[in-house]
Amino acid sequence: MPDPTNLSDADLHAIAHRALPHWGLRPDAVELVSRSENTVFKLVLPDDRAFALRIHRPGYHTLQELESELVWTEALNEAGIHVPVGVRTLEGPGYATIPTPDGESSRAVGLVEWLEGELLSSVIEREQDPSRIAAHFREMGRIIAACHNQAAGWTPPQGFTRHAFDRPGFVGPDAFWGRFWDIPILTPPQRETLGRARRAIAETLDGYSRDERIFSMIHADLHAHNILVRPDGALQIFDFDDAGWGWHQYDLAVALFRLDQRPDYDRIYESLIGGYREVRPFSPEQERRLPLFLLLRHLVVIGWQWDRPELGRRVGLEDWVAEACRLVDDFAF
Repeated sequence: MPDPTNLSDADLHAIAHRALPHWGLRPDAVELVSRSENTVFKLVLPDDRAFALRIHRPGYHTLQELESELVWTEALNEAGIHVPVGVRTLEGPGYATIPTPDGESSRAVGLVEWLEGELLSSVIEREQDPSRIAAHFREMGRIIAACHNQAAGWTPPQGFTRHAFDRPGFVGPDAFWGRFWDIPILTPPQRETLGRARRAIAETLDGYSRDERIFSMIHADLHAHNILVRPDGALQIFDFDDAGWGWHQYDLAVALFRLDQRPDYDRIYESLIGGYREVRPFSPEQERRLPLFLLLRHLVVIGWQWDRPELGRRVGLEDWVAEACRLVDDFAF
C-alpha cells in the first residue's frame, strides 16, 4: 500500500540510505519491515547491533514535536522505565531531514534501538492459560502507572511541544484524529447521533480537571500491538508516535479497548487496574469515568481510519460507525 505521497519502496530505500551518514552508519543489511503510520527499516551492523530506522509520515508531527517525543522517552529511561530511545545524529538533533528522490518534499528520519521479542497481541492470541494472560495485563498496568508517575512529576524543558488528547483534541473543530462526527459516509441519523455524542463529551470534559495527578503526558496508543514480550518474559512498550498530553484513563482505555468481547475480559480488567494500583493510586471517581474514555477511543478511531485511506482503513468503516452509534445510544451521559 503506498504512503500518503505515493512513495515507492525504492524511494523509501533511497531515503533510508541517504539518512545513514547522519549517524555514521554502514550497516550490513537494510531491511524494510513495516509500512504503516511510519516506514520502518531494520539495520544490522557488522558487530550484530541492530536499530530501527523510522521514516515519519508527512504532516503528522513537526520536527519540534518529534524532538519532544525523544526528550520524553529519554526522561522515562532516566526514571528507570526502559523504553526505546532515539539515537541522536552526529550533528546533535534527534532527527535528520532527508529530501525525497524527486526533490519535491522531505521526510523526518529517526533512529531507535531495535527491540527483540514477540508482540503481546500474538502471545495472547495463542495463549491458552487465562492466568498467564492476566499476568501480562497486570504487568502492563504497572508499566502504565510507572509512566504516569514519571510524567505527573516531570517538568518538560523549554520548547517541549506535543499535541493533546483533551477536549479540543478529542471533539474540537480541529480534533487531532479528525472529525468523527462529520465524515462523508455518515447517514443523517448517524450524523445526528455522533453529533449528540460530541456535544455531550465536550460538556463532560469541559468540567473535568486537568490536574497533573490525572492529566499529564501519556503514551495514548498502548495496546497489545505496541508491547513486546521480551525473551526473558518481561514486557517492553514502544511506539510513542501518538504520545501527548491527556487524561490517564485514556491510556487504560486503549489497553482495554475491544477486549470486552473476550470471555476473560473481567479478569483482564481487574488485572490491569490491579497492577496499576500497585504502583499508582486510581480512585473510584477515576474508574467511574473509564467507560467514557473507552467510548472516546471507539469514536476517535473513526476519524483516524477515515483520514488514512492509503492504509486501507476505510474497509469495514460503515460497520464500525454503526457499532459506535449503538454504543452512544446505550451510554448514560
